[in-house]
Amino acid sequence: MKYGITLGNRGILLGLSDVPKLLALADAVDANPLMDSVWVGDALFVNRRLDALTLLAAIAGRTKRVKIGPSCMGSFALRDPRTFAYEWASLDVISGGRTILSVCAGGGSAAEWNAETEAMGIPAAQRRGRMIENIAVLRHLWTTNDTPFEGEFLRFGPITMEPKPAQSPCPIWLTTNAGRLGNTQAGAGGSVFALKRVARVADGWMTHSVTPEGFGRSWSLIQETGAAAGRDMRGFGNIVTAVLNIQDDTDTAVTDAKSYLDAYYGADYTPERLHAWGPIGTPEACAAWIRRFAATACQGFTFRLATRGDAMAQLRRLTEEVLPLVGG
Repeated sequence: MKYGITLGNRGILLGLSDVPKLLALADAVDANPLMDSVWVGDALFVNRRLDALTLLAAIAGRTKRVKIGPSCMGSFALRDPRTFAYEWASLDVISGGRTILSVCAGGGSAAEWNAETEAMGIPAAQRRGRMIENIAVLRHLWTTNDTPFEGEFLRFGPITMEPKPAQSPCPIWLTTNAGRLGNTQAGAGGSVFALKRVARVADGWMTHSVTPEGFGRSWSLIQETGAAAGRDMRGFGNIVTAVLNIQDDTDTAVTDAKSYLDAYYGADYTPERLHAWGPIGTPEACAAWIRRFAATACQGFTFRLATRGDAMAQLRRLTEEVLPLVGG
């Protein structure tokens, strides 16, 4: 298993954290050999926060080892992919080839999602289609020179983009979430349609609020669909995003996590929803939550430290008290 931390860059606007604390947390993750990655949230006008690209560039410039990326790039379909290809390639070069770009269609209520889309001059019905085509634009510009592109939404003549990413290929993952498009099995982390699209288009898969059984079914579907499409799936990546709160008793952990997440997302989460979302409770309970995935093909987790207290203390408890109990 590999483990990362998702920084709460929306928390800056809500008074839940500040920039020095976020960057110090990224430094601490980079310095800890048990940790593998640092992720940040992304949106434009829905769930407002510090810009993901700008924050990732700051993290890239001060870290040496960890993978970095968005969890996930909800604004991807709304950005000009030609400009974004240049920006992301530059980030990959700055980081020394440590980026993982995970994209999604974005979140928020239906009204907010539609308003955000239309504010950018894009019909809401095109958002998912543009997300997929934008992936094709990135790969085109990263792997060709002086070559035109012809898509459904975007066409341009022969151009050459430099720098190319340090990684070849530079990984692009897709994020799926339960219930996004319907036809979702319980605990599967995405619809059958969305999971098959992951297999055909992406280099890896990110999801959340998935059960071990649901993860296993979804992963099998992704692997089978990719193989049937003639893809080599051996290097295909995955990660589960989760929330984390470690305390000496469960009630304190749930209360703290709920207070943080309710404020962060403007919601009213039940204890049942929180426990489905990630490990919350004593070190032993958190380790047991993670160990449930040991028999699946899950490659790792990235945790949002859902606390109004000291996030750095939560990181220490994760690496010193929880992960040693997980093993393997």
